[in-house]
Amino acid sequence: MTDTTAAASTATRRRFSLHTLGPVLALIALVILGASLNSNFLSYGNVTNVLARSAFIGIIAVGMTFVITGGGIDLSVGSMAAFVAGTMILAMNALVPTLGIGVPLVMAGMAVALLAGLAAGWLNGVLIAKVGIEPFIVTLGAMGVYRSLTTWLADGGTLSLNFDARSFYRPVYYDGLLGVSWPIIVFALVAILGEIAMRKTPFGRHCASLGANEQVARYSAVKVDRVRMATYILLGMLVGLATIMYVPRLGSASGSTGVLWELEAIAAVIIGGTVLKGGFGRVWGTVVGVLILSLIDNILNLASIVSPYLNGTIQGVIVILAVVLQRQGKTAE
Repeated sequence: MTDTTAAASTATRRRFSLHTLGPVLALIALVILGASLNSNFLSYGNVTNVLARSAFIGIIAVGMTFVITGGGIDLSVGSMAAFVAGTMILAMNALVPTLGIGVPLVMAGMAVALLAGLAAGWLNGVLIAKVGIEPFIVTLGAMGVYRSLTTWLADGGTLSLNFDARSFYRPVYYDGLLGVSWPIIVFALVAILGEIAMRKTPFGRHCASLGANEQVARYSAVKVDRVRMATYILLGMLVGLATIMYVPRLGSASGSTGVLWELEAIAAVIIGGTVLKGGFGRVWGTVVGVLILSLIDNILNLASIVSPYLNGTIQGVIVILAVVLQRQGKTAE
């Protein structure tokens, strides 16, 4: 009996190690593959470009990790980002005559983006936690609403930031500290704080408890509705933060802004090892998942293996495979 128990324990540890190290090993393999296919893959310019472009999805994916760990889902983050960006641009354009071109204008735009994201996340949270509507239904509906509102605000075209304001705002994306651009720095800080919150705070533990078993969480004195709302509010604010980093890159927003961002964010979370049905999440794994998706996209573009229009197909297949592997792991246990 003792030998059987020991063998079972060893097998469990082996599966846990593979589950933990799998994404890291995949990331290392992609780096080796990319370097072998293109000599410019590991160049400073390419690496920083990949990291900067992945920062938007990465920031959002950190918030998505808490939502999924808590047993939820959010399909609206891409269209929410488009709506927040459009609202931010309209607000900044309207404030140019009053505030002029400068730091106050940029700070006002950032505040609008964060508040808009917070409000959107709060609304999703209320409908899900308080009204009791399924997260899939709420966020699916919100996805259509935000996308439609953005198209309406742009009158079917594009919302463009005032030219002088855009020129002043551009360094938020293109400049940085010690050669590292601000989006990368912000993504790193969000990831570090997210990992600490998930592992070391009651909020992270309550998210896991809620996702594992809501009734048990209630019996354990976890304020379920408050925690669930907090996950969506956090995600909404991080969508606003990602938008702050995104707007200076192009200086515009339209109904097509943020298309498939929800797929990329969810894919990164699942690839990183967070359980889709909730109960377990890890932010560091999500970061690895974001990098894996970004490197796949970068390798495909540099090597011209397939059309870039098929990137969404590849990401969708990766999500399905990741979920299949999770289920096989549970079955094996």
